[in-house]
Amino acid sequence: MESQKKKVMVAIDESEFGSYALEWALQNLHDSMANKELLLFTVQPMSDYNYLSASSYGSTPPELIGNLQEYHKKVALNLLNQAKDLCSKYGIAAETVTEVGDPKELICEAVEKFKIQLLVLGSHSRGALKRVFLGSVSNHCVQHVKCPVLVVKKTE
Repeated sequence: MESQKKKVMVAIDESEFGSYALEWALQNLHDSMANKELLLFTVQPMSDYNYLSASSYGSTPPELIGNLQEYHKKVALNLLNQAKDLCSKYGIAAETVTEVGDPKELICEAVEKFKIQLLVLGSHSRGALKRVFLGSVSNHCVQHVKCPVLVVKKTE
C-alpha cells in the first residue's frame, strides 16, 4: 500500500497573530513538518465588498469594485509569498492557496478539500464579548474540522 505524505495547513492573515502562528510552527514543529506537505492558506474577506450591493444602485463605479478586488488579491498573494519565503528559510517547501469569502467557512472547506491532517492557526485573543459579536475563526474551526487543530496564542 502506497503511503501518502501527511498534510499540514497553516491559515494566515495580515495580522501579527497569523504570522506568529506560522513562525511558531516552523520553529517548534520543524522536524515533523519537514517530511509533510505544507499548505499556506489565506482568505480575502468579503467585508470590503459591500460596495457590490451599492454599485447595483449606481452609487459605486464598477471600476472601483474591480480595483478593490485586485488590491485584496495582491495583498493576499504578497502575504503568501512572504510566508513561503519564511518557510524556505527553514528548508520547508510550501504550497499556497487564497480564496475570497468568510474565513471560518473557507478554512474548514479547505481542510476537507485538501485532506489536511493538522490545521495550525493563530488566535487573536479577543475577549469573550468580542468573540460573541465577531465570532472566533479558531473556535469555529476547532468545532467543525475533522482533523486536529493547533491554535497558537501569542504571549505578550
